[in-house]
Amino acid sequence: MSQQPPDLVKKGQFYFIYDRPPYIVMEDKTKRGLEVHDHVLDEKYGVEADRGMIHDMDGIGHKVGIRWYFPRAQFTVEQVVELAEDMERRYRAIRELTCPDDE
Repeated sequence: MSQQPPDLVKKGQFYFIYDRPPYIVMEDKTKRGLEVHDHVLDEKYGVEADRGMIHDMDGIGHKVGIRWYFPRAQFTVEQVVELAEDMERRYRAIRELTCPDDE
């Protein structure tokens, strides 16, 4: 049985949230293991983020967020959890559309 990282604050089906001062880090579980290609300012959240590349069936690459670094001076854990829960709701809706028989 694997142990939880000591800095893990919360986990959902599709995300992890870590307390890594000076940041609260939100990680997309669906992108774990993806190689980080760049570290940029994320336009959606306005925070630094690690991005990777996934390729669609046509071989076209798409840059996707892997983890986001929310400064503790500007965000609370509760705010980051709400953003993670929004991401979780989006993934559940996609799963329901694409795999309606999955539980």
